[in-house]
Amino acid sequence: MGHSNIPVLETQRLVLRGPEPEDYPNFKATFSSYRSRYMGGPLSAYESWMLYAAEIGHWEIHGFGMWMIHLKDTDETVGMAGGWFPAQWPEKELAWIIWPDQSGKGYALEATDRVRMYFYDNLGWEGAVSYVDPKNLEAIRLAERLGATKDKSGKSVDGHDVCYRHPSPQELRSSQIEDGIAMEIAHLADPLFKSKGWAVD
Repeated sequence: MGHSNIPVLETQRLVLRGPEPEDYPNFKATFSSYRSRYMGGPLSAYESWMLYAAEIGHWEIHGFGMWMIHLKDTDETVGMAGGWFPAQWPEKELAWIIWPDQSGKGYALEATDRVRMYFYDNLGWEGAVSYVDPKNLEAIRLAERLGATKDKSGKSVDGHDVCYRHPSPQELRSSQIEDGIAMEIAHLADPLFKSKGWAVD
């Protein structure tokens, strides 16, 4: 599957499409900011460009990768979510990042849940992990909301991350995890719903 054949995925509020040149400014702004501190940043302009080129190339090499998250109503991009498996990664990873001004609205939860479903149902993945900086409490909480649990025996990428293991397709089907995620997304999407706390991506 090449870059031109990236599937388009949809959720209640979002459209997920492959990365395009016009999406790069938002990507660069985010990875040049403090927001990317747990993902190797902040990056220089050159490093951001190289990483964005890698995002596109990943699709060419593996046939899967990161989608750009677009709002259905406005088509603006709010972040990225998808699969990541570069050289030296122990396992296929589910990853996400939301632009700083779009955080706290549940977009990462909604998008990552959708791409996980795609990988399980369409590509035959039997599981996935997320490598999280132990100081990144937002990412840890989101991984846990997705049903992932800390795997103390899971291999690390560089010794500075924690491995969170996602439920397998069978575990998702035999539990209430998906129902809970769907309920939370529905609440976040409801304009009349007022959360008592701050949605962590």
